[in-house]
Amino acid sequence: MSEDQKKQHLEQQLWKIANELRGKMDADDFRDYILGFIFYKYLSRKMELYANEILQPDGLAYKSIETHKEAEAYLEAIKAEAIDALGYFLKPSELFSELARRGNTEGKGAFILGDLSKVLTSIEQSTMGSESEEDFGNLFEDLDLTSSKLGKSEEAKNELIVKVLTHLEEISFELEDTQNDLLGDAYEYLIGKFASGAGKSAGEFYTPQQVSKILAKLVVGDKKKLKSVYDPTCGSGSLLLRVSRVVEEVGGFYGQESNPTTYNLCRMNMIMHNVHYKRFDIYNEDTLTHPSPKHIDQKFEAIVANPPFSAKWSASPLFMSDDRFSSYGKLAPKTKADFAFVQHMIHQLDDDGTMACVLPHGVLFRGATEGHIRKYLIEDRNYLDAVIGLPANIFYGTSIPTCILVLKKKRKQSDKVLFIDSSQHFEKVKTQNILREEDIDKIISTYKLYTSGTLSPSTQLRKHEAEVDKYSYVATLNEIQENDYNLNIPRYVDTYEEEEPIDLKMVSQELRQVAEALEATDTEIASYCKELGIETPF
Repeated sequence: MSEDQKKQHLEQQLWKIANELRGKMDADDFRDYILGFIFYKYLSRKMELYANEILQPDGLAYKSIETHKEAEAYLEAIKAEAIDALGYFLKPSELFSELARRGNTEGKGAFILGDLSKVLTSIEQSTMGSESEEDFGNLFEDLDLTSSKLGKSEEAKNELIVKVLTHLEEISFELEDTQNDLLGDAYEYLIGKFASGAGKSAGEFYTPQQVSKILAKLVVGDKKKLKSVYDPTCGSGSLLLRVSRVVEEVGGFYGQESNPTTYNLCRMNMIMHNVHYKRFDIYNEDTLTHPSPKHIDQKFEAIVANPPFSAKWSASPLFMSDDRFSSYGKLAPKTKADFAFVQHMIHQLDDDGTMACVLPHGVLFRGATEGHIRKYLIEDRNYLDAVIGLPANIFYGTSIPTCILVLKKKRKQSDKVLFIDSSQHFEKVKTQNILREEDIDKIISTYKLYTSGTLSPSTQLRKHEAEVDKYSYVATLNEIQENDYNLNIPRYVDTYEEEEPIDLKMVSQELRQVAEALEATDTEIASYCKELGIETPF
């Protein structure tokens, strides 16, 4: 079986479990349980493999170590090493496989809810006082084993949980193969599947992979390694992880997420993708009002984001003394925080870095304070590098068209801005519009041509290599100034399709033929009416 086939098979197995076992529970509610238990099994298997490696020279296996006469000494030694290497510790009796076995003792469902709750708490407590405490703290708080959503009685709840554990135990996660990331990909797949059915709230925790690919490729460019990548509204971490697939190495992953449940999901997602706890730093708070004290003075080489569209924020006058906003002279309006997020990201962007963020089209042309901020970014700072229009209805929970803004502090094309209109380049799949690989490649190749290309000297007419008829245009800063810093894409990319000329002589002839056919029909109807002895209807 190929890697792709294995991946697809694992995804189908996990989704089948999620779909069959949730019963009448909302998919959004069951998400936290199934993803949480998959994560618990992952931690257990990693723990067992790591401990077995340590015990191998002594010819011992971790699952049976608790019966050894020197069990306490072995466990203490393994715990010390595991906390540093893995960030957490699990006893053999706390492993997922052991709980699943106990739940099905002799084919009968034993009551394990109490033990399971203690194990999940024990994982978090094992990290206390260590470097990984913040990364593992409260990770399982959304797995409420007392919730009535699991069942009306304790027995019903236990029965459902045992079924979930039993089904998951039958699936091999193949963690022994350290070269593949099948489980991480499957986990990402499940997050996406739950997002597609979660309605309006989906955008809070998931950016469609097609959009993630574009953002990742835009900020990476031709680089093979990145010192750091940052997402101020990181959701489940899909954008951060997508960037790591485009380069050979990422030094550190940094993000902030205001929703506690999504924050937990992000940390789980990082660990499931084999990102060591020392290499990521995710913070749980509102980015605009309470930016991470660890992040605020850092500068990041790559920034990607899909902030909540036109969210509300306080826009308190106190922010005018905040370094993120003070130089602009004005704040984003209370009802639309889009530019507040842009300002925050620019503050965090390294001088040689690139940021790409998804925003609603309104940021391109709305006036008042947003127009003022937009003008400052272009005229005073000259940070805007590209504006990319995306199709409508590609995000879960909203059908509005969106755009990507690419900003840099040091631009190669410092007197120009690229405009791309990709709004008509997509495939409709059921009720959702999807960007195909060729659509993504066209955006990226056009942007690369822009960053490396020049105005053609071979013609008298001004033409840039990145310009494609009815798709892209390279505007000068003077043109943008003439448009009063309005960035509405149709002002720059002409997508007008000229209609074919109408042959009036032919139209007249066709109308005459229709009239003759109608006259013949009327005559025939009149004849039938006369035979029936009734009046004609005309």
